[in-house]
Amino acid sequence: MKKYFVYILKCADNFYYVGLTADLGQRLKEHQEGFFEGSYTSKRLPVELVYNCHFPTYSEAFAKERQIKKWSRAKKEALVNGDFDKLPNLSKKNFKK
Repeated sequence: MKKYFVYILKCADNFYYVGLTADLGQRLKEHQEGFFEGSYTSKRLPVELVYNCHFPTYSEAFAKERQIKKWSRAKKEALVNGDFDKLPNLSKKNFKK
C-alpha cells in the first residue's frame, strides 16, 4: 500500500518548509542536493528533516500539508517538538477591543 508523507524541513536560515511526497527518502535527497535549482530550499541549504507523518491517501496528505502551511511559526515549532497540547492554544486569535 502506498503512503504519502507530509514533512517539515528546517532550512539554514531557520525558516520552515512544508512539503508532500510519496518517497520521503528520495525527496529529502533532492532537497539536500538542491536538485530543483532556484527552488525555495535550494537557496537555503543545508536543510534538515525535523518532522514527518504519513497518510494512506494523497487527498488526506494534501489537506494536511495545506493546513500546516497556513500555521504560524510557533505552531509549526510546537508540532516539530511534539508539544501537541500547545496546538489548540496557538490556534486562538487575539482580538483587540
